[in-house]
Amino acid sequence: MQTEQAVPAMRAVRPAAGDGVAGNARLTAGAAALLLVLLALEGATIPFIGPLVGPHVFIGVLLIPPVLLKLASTGWRFARYYAGSPPYRRKGPPSPPLRLLAPGVVATTLALFASGVWLLVEGPKNDTVVFLHKASFVAWLVLMSVHVLAHLLELPRLAAPDWRRAGGRDAELAGAGPRLGLLAASLLAGLALALATLSLAAPWVSAQLGG
Repeated sequence: MQTEQAVPAMRAVRPAAGDGVAGNARLTAGAAALLLVLLALEGATIPFIGPLVGPHVFIGVLLIPPVLLKLASTGWRFARYYAGSPPYRRKGPPSPPLRLLAPGVVATTLALFASGVWLLVEGPKNDTVVFLHKASFVAWLVLMSVHVLAHLLELPRLAAPDWRRAGGRDAELAGAGPRLGLLAASLLAGLALALATLSLAAPWVSAQLGG
């Protein structure tokens, strides 16, 4: 019987285009690439959080649907692997260090965004939630930095074929259209959510302006 240790490393396996594994990997990579751009924009507001609190809140809310898409795609792989799906078992699990890191990444991500939404609803008066948001950010930053560095080299290889017209039949067989549609839908949903909650950011802007 083949043991989990005997399964080739995930990077050495090329899943068949129709088994769902390749598509899931590309969707996860595409969501990760989108999040890297948005998180870079969000991070740029942090050193100037006073005058840029409005953009910080706007981008933070915009990030929510893409973050949920990334969690869903990685959660799907997790569920399929541990449910015994043959294609996902053949691909194999992430390395043990990344498996140990994953719960912390998920927990701090949820804590960071949950506390951010809580602050948006509560306004700038709740010092306890402000502390929770800052503390979860520090923990998230440490864990996420390790996570990003571990996957950074493979990200272009996985995400690029869906965006290249030269990707051709390989991209088409893996379902590039639906995946790009999901990424676009998550971005549009985030934009709509951010616009719908603009009024909730007003107290934060007013507080920073001394109003």
